Amino acid sequence: MPRWILHVDLDQFLASVEMRRHPELAGLPVIVGGSGDPTEPRKVVTCASYRAREFGVHAGMPLRAAARRCPDATFLPSDTAAYDEASEQVMGLLRDLGNPVEVWGWDEAYLGADVDDPFGLAERIREVIAGAGLSCSVGISDNKQRAKVATGFGKPAGVFMLTDANWMAVMGDRPVDALWGVGPKTAKKLAIMDITTVADLAATDAAVLTVAFGPTTGLWILLLAKGGGDDTVSARPWVPRSRSHVITFPQDLTDRAEMDAAVTRLAEQTLAEVVDAGRTVTRVAVIVRTKTFFTRTKIRKLPAPSTDAGVVTATALAVLDQFDLDRPIRLLGVRLELAMPEPVVTANP
Repeated sequence: MPRWILHVDLDQFLASVEMRRHPELAGLPVIVGGSGDPTEPRKVVTCASYRAREFGVHAGMPLRAAARRCPDATFLPSDTAAYDEASEQVMGLLRDLGNPVEVWGWDEAYLGADVDDPFGLAERIREVIAGAGLSCSVGISDNKQRAKVATGFGKPAGVFMLTDANWMAVMGDRPVDALWGVGPKTAKKLAIMDITTVADLAATDAAVLTVAFGPTTGLWILLLAKGGGDDTVSARPWVPRSRSHVITFPQDLTDRAEMDAAVTRLAEQTLAEVVDAGRTVTRVAVIVRTKTFFTRTKIRKLPAPSTDAGVVTATALAVLDQFDLDRPIRLLGVRLELAMPEPVVTANP
């Protein structure tokens, strides 16, 4: 029987969880973000229901702008605990189907399956998740990257398959950034080389790409363009690689002491959560966004893995020192990257 990889992506996840709790909101524009107050300055949309998206509302948009575009929407605050619980419920349902499940966050996972009818399994997945009051889209392929792309064609609440047989017919004329793993910077560099479509990239000589991007990246994006990718699904529990917090200020910061205080608070808050989870910090990153929305991230490795508050906050402040803080600061964030647990090896008796 053929080996298939199915990518499961929960549709409008946060909004769907809220509509599950508030059935009267089903089919209505729902916007999740901030404290749920659309007049609150500098708060952004975390998730918009499909109905709200019809009005041009999208994640990352200021809540005030979302309210102007969709004044009749219901605005709700983010509820992390509820989303954690819903995600755990769904992943448990997927595991109960008896296939390896690799979790990729709150709202998506991969299943590996040896079946003759992957569409039948996909429909079973959709039925199980629908029974939990949520919906999903499923992409089917023989590797993760192609399955992920396929899911986009299945949304919302549908199933789509991409294989060697239809890959180039579906993707060939699409821009290179339609490939999962090819971002704006790579696409821009490819455009300078007159490579703008997936078919263009797939037809490019490997030597040209390795010269431009290096052997690892060059060969990887060529593989993606040809429909290749990672074909393994790990059933190991998903372990977060980092934890972070950001704050958008009601008024831009210009005083360095206030910036230092904000970074210190963010570092302490994030570290407390890391310690509660029994994890250890390896690197500290600081995110800075100016009044003009220019955003940069800088990172520093700790001399040794640590949970010492003094070490972590001092490192965060040292990273902040690396920025040219000559413009008003709109947002600050701290991300702590974590040591990954060693895999458990069991020996046969």
